[in-house]
Amino acid sequence: MQLTDKEFAWIVSYVHEKYGINLSQKRVLITGRLQNYLLRNGYQSYSEYFAKVERDPKGQEAINMINVLTTNHTYFMRESVHFDYMQKVALPWVKQYAASKKDVRVWSAAASTGEEPYAVAMLLKDYFGLDGSWNTQLLATDLSTRVLKHAMEGKYLLEQIMPLPDKWKKTYFQRISEEEYQVKDELRKQVVFRQFNLMDEIRFKGLFHIVFLRNVMIYFDDDTKIALLERIYDHMENGGYIFIGTTESIDKTATRFKYIQPSVYRKMK
Repeated sequence: MQLTDKEFAWIVSYVHEKYGINLSQKRVLITGRLQNYLLRNGYQSYSEYFAKVERDPKGQEAINMINVLTTNHTYFMRESVHFDYMQKVALPWVKQYAASKKDVRVWSAAASTGEEPYAVAMLLKDYFGLDGSWNTQLLATDLSTRVLKHAMEGKYLLEQIMPLPDKWKKTYFQRISEEEYQVKDELRKQVVFRQFNLMDEIRFKGLFHIVFLRNVMIYFDDDTKIALLERIYDHMENGGYIFIGTTESIDKTATRFKYIQPSVYRKMK
C-alpha cells in the first residue's frame, strides 16, 4: 500500500489544522504506523481511510488515527531536575501564595501513559504531608484516548517504577502480579484524567499554579507554540511556573513568560 504525494499532503494538512502537530517531515512515520492499521481493518487505500476520517472528524476512526500517529514515550522521574525544582522552589511558593484557599492547581498537559502526573501527585502528597486540609488533586490531559486508558488503570511493570524513591514505591503502589504493580486507589483519585486537544480553547475551572508542558511542543511549528503558550499564560496564576522539556525552549521575545532557568519559566506581570 503506497502513500501518494496527494495523500501525504492531505494528512499533513489535516493533522496540523486539527491538532497543531507538524508531520511534514514524518512521511516514514506515517506509513510505518498507519499501513498495518489500514491492512488489519480492511482498507484498500489511504484515500479510502482519510475520506472516512474527514466525513466524521469526531468519530472513532479519527480518534484511532491520532492514537496511532502520536508518539507517547515517557517514564517515571523523566527530567528529574523539574521535580527537584518543584519541591525546593515552586511548591514553597504555592504554599505561601495559596495559604488561604489551600488549593494547589497543577496541570500535566501531555500526560501520556500517566508516569508524569502520578509522579507529580506523589510529590504533592509528600510535600504537603499530613496536612490534609490542602487539595492536592491535579489535572492530567492528553490527546490520545489510548494512552489515557493506560494511565487511568495505573498499571506498570516493576522495571518501570524502579526510578521512583523506595518510599513512594512502598506507599503508593500495590503488587498485582509477579512483575506488575498498580497505583493505589488513594493516589489514583488525586489525578483527574481528561482527553484534551491542546489546540482547543482552555476552559478548565480556576487558574493553574504549575503547568507541565514537557516534550510536546517539539511537534508544533513556532506560530502554534506561541499561540498555545499565550492561552496557557492566561490560565495561570501570577507567579505560576511552567515546565517544558529540557531539549525545548521558549522564545523570550515572543511570549509573556519570564525565563527562570533552562526549561523553567514563570508568569510574572
